[in-house]
Amino acid sequence: MPYFTYDTSVIISRKLTDLHRMPQSFLMSAVVLMELMAGAKDRSRQKVYEGLFRYYQRRNLLIVPTIEDWFLVGKILYLLTHSRKLLEKGKLRRLPPGVSQRLAVDALIAISARRWNAQVVTENWSDFKAIQRYCNTTIVRAATFFKTK
Repeated sequence: MPYFTYDTSVIISRKLTDLHRMPQSFLMSAVVLMELMAGAKDRSRQKVYEGLFRYYQRRNLLIVPTIEDWFLVGKILYLLTHSRKLLEKGKLRRLPPGVSQRLAVDALIAISARRWNAQVVTENWSDFKAIQRYCNTTIVRAATFFKTK
């Protein structure tokens, strides 16, 4: 069975809490844990995420971006920006607040998952589909993924 990982959107929207009990083909993304940690409601939830970090790290099931992954994110963001500029006939409208940061994080998840040949399961289809044009990562709609489970 191929590896898979969840985008943060899946964990939040589907209220997944028992992430210690995942199939052996599941890999946890350190980037997803970063987002979960940043948005934790309280210190007890942060401790849960710290525990997940250690759990997956000890088992060598933690996807951690490399230096090359970070560099490739910059290239992909550049290409996404310039393709928008072409579509808008040379005029580049400002993105709403937070969109470019979200794209950067999603690109980092996609690129680092690709190194493990892991599918990215996401609720955020449009952003990952745009990223996929420049990074041959396998993405799966969460609705499709959970329908087959």
